[in-house]
Amino acid sequence: MAAPRNVTATRDEEKGEDDDSPSAKKPKLERFPLNTWEFAAAVAVFFVFSTGLFCIYLTMPPAAYTSLKIPRTLSDLRLLKEDLSMYASNNPAQFILGYCSTYIFMQTFMIPGTIFMSLLAGALFGVVRGILLVVFNATAGASSCFFLSKLIGRPLVTWLWPEKLRFFQAEIAKRRDKLLNYMLFLRITPTLPNLFINLASPIVDVPFHVFFLATLVGLVPAAYITVRAGLALGDLKSIKDLYDFKTLSVLFLIGFVSIVPTLLKRKRVYE
Repeated sequence: MAAPRNVTATRDEEKGEDDDSPSAKKPKLERFPLNTWEFAAAVAVFFVFSTGLFCIYLTMPPAAYTSLKIPRTLSDLRLLKEDLSMYASNNPAQFILGYCSTYIFMQTFMIPGTIFMSLLAGALFGVVRGILLVVFNATAGASSCFFLSKLIGRPLVTWLWPEKLRFFQAEIAKRRDKLLNYMLFLRITPTLPNLFINLASPIVDVPFHVFFLATLVGLVPAAYITVRAGLALGDLKSIKDLYDFKTLSVLFLIGFVSIVPTLLKRKRVYE
């Protein structure tokens, strides 16, 4: 009787090894990608940033605390703008410090809502100062996210976007000689999400100076569009209205101009 049981067990093991069903792969996919050290490092960095942000908020008057809320809808943003207008006018330095700290914190830890912060900059500070604030904060936050990903990001990005990461790595490898132009194209156009670019760039060995310059310059067109929309916040009906067909066409046209040197060089090589 022992022999049949062994044969059955062997067949069950072989079946288990060859089982490619989603249920068989599910435990592997659901495994958290960060080990204990990486998770502890992420928590420590988050704690340091949170402590700094909390200390900045303590400098604000108690009356302003009730108005503090990360906007999630245009209605929230309009209310926040009305509540903070007076404080921003009376305490510009304190407000800008709190605004910049919040924006960079959100960008570093991939917290949704930075587009509302960009709209708020336009509504409160106008076009020129609004663009300067948005580009500075977006670049600083993206750079901070870059170094955080360099520290612990590889297993997380590989876990979340394996196919997209392989595609990005192959594209970067093909464009090493004109990498700045390619990164500018990605920043200007919505070809890849900025969140993915921030996290994946250090993993595929994009040099930081290239990443920084492409971010600083490439985010200007989108910042201009968002800040200008913030001036007419009352007329804005949906976030989707920011990027209609005309706006996307302009962004892709600017992005195409940024990669013209790469295309011309490739043409000369083939000739």
